[in-house]
Amino acid sequence: MIRMMLRPRWVAALLLALGIAAAFALLGHWQLDRAIESGVVVERSTEQVKPLTDVAQPDGGVTQIATGQMVTTDGTWVVGDEQLITTRFNGGSLGFWVVSHFQTDAAASIAVARGWAPDKSTAEAVIAQLQAAPDTSSVTLTGRFLTGEAPELPAPEGDSMELTKVAPSALINLWADFTDQSVYSGYIVDAAAPTGLDVIDSPVPEVDQSLNWLNIFYAIEWVVFAGFAVFLWYRLVRDALEREQEEAALQGVTAGAPSTGA
Repeated sequence: MIRMMLRPRWVAALLLALGIAAAFALLGHWQLDRAIESGVVVERSTEQVKPLTDVAQPDGGVTQIATGQMVTTDGTWVVGDEQLITTRFNGGSLGFWVVSHFQTDAAASIAVARGWAPDKSTAEAVIAQLQAAPDTSSVTLTGRFLTGEAPELPAPEGDSMELTKVAPSALINLWADFTDQSVYSGYIVDAAAPTGLDVIDSPVPEVDQSLNWLNIFYAIEWVVFAGFAVFLWYRLVRDALEREQEEAALQGVTAGAPSTGA
């Protein structure tokens, strides 16, 4: 068996198998690093208030690190662009949000969840009050920046105008005189609330410390493939040796067989 392994063709095959195994091992190491990185806790100073422009930009996506960050920005409320969002929980209680249109000093629009009400009549009364006595002065807004939610179609038997999600892509169709201005794809949960509404419960984002088990499974797979490459080489050598032994035995039997004459 050793002599067979030392033949040039099988030495070359072994080098090839080892190269393939090394490549598989590197891929397994990379997958394992990815799994470990996903489980590393990334410390984020979400409670340190930062300028909105340092966290996100209008007309762009929202990064994971930006989600949940406390931000501040200066601007004005756009009069008449208040909307009612249904089925919103606040501290475990179901109710309604009032969401307004805020325009920053940089002329970018962003949706702002102003506050929570336990019933629809209270929320609608606050909306009427905000529209009857609008605040058109420049204000400094502070709150938690969150990723915009995906629009949701209302139930077939329900109100076709009901909104259940804070979806900027849907809200811009309801804002008056809105054309092609810059708009943020996220929204802000106001740290304060207008009279008649409760401050929206906006807890500190939870840190995901879970390992990526799928990457760990892939890492194990690559190690198995690396071992299989070497095992396949061994089996090929062994099969070749067995064939040679069988052929030699057959030739010996043929050579030792008595000849027949006429």
